Amino acid sequence: MRPSAPIVAVFGASSTAPGDVAYQQALRCGLLLGEAGFSVMTGGYGGVMEAASRGAAGAGAHVIGVTVPTVFSSRSTANDHIAEEIPAPTLTRRIDIMIDLAAATIALDGSIGTLTELMVAWNVAFVSRFSAAAARPVVAVGERWRRLLPELAETLTTDASLVAVVDDVDAAVAVVRKALRA
Repeated sequence: MRPSAPIVAVFGASSTAPGDVAYQQALRCGLLLGEAGFSVMTGGYGGVMEAASRGAAGAGAHVIGVTVPTVFSSRSTANDHIAEEIPAPTLTRRIDIMIDLAAATIALDGSIGTLTELMVAWNVAFVSRFSAAAARPVVAVGERWRRLLPELAETLTTDASLVAVVDDVDAAVAVVRKALRA
């Protein structure tokens, strides 16, 4: 079931625990997105994914979790805040599903998985110009991305302006709201 509200995918670390700054930031991100009327999509498991899902559900938003049961066999189901679970057969298919369904993406703190998701969203925004499609908003939150993305853009000779790098989730949600309401 595809919700009528635009979907915002939130990417981030699975290892973040309740009480951590990153968990609280993701919780607020989900809450703000839900309050703004967006549906929220995450990878469906713990950490940032759980926090963003929890925040969005608390705001009454439709929450989608794209899980990968064949890869994460120790995680039998999605987190308790997911209203709709979409099982994907592989990690790469999971990313495809999330990017395909999302009107915008927000990358919070994370590691190589979050970097991969962010890079795919960035690439999709980059190649959209070849089909005359509008680039979907891609937002990265925090100092890690502020340091890394300009270096990647320069090294790879690509368009850094396709990723809005902001300091906090309030700014990230503001970027998404402005872009999707325009």
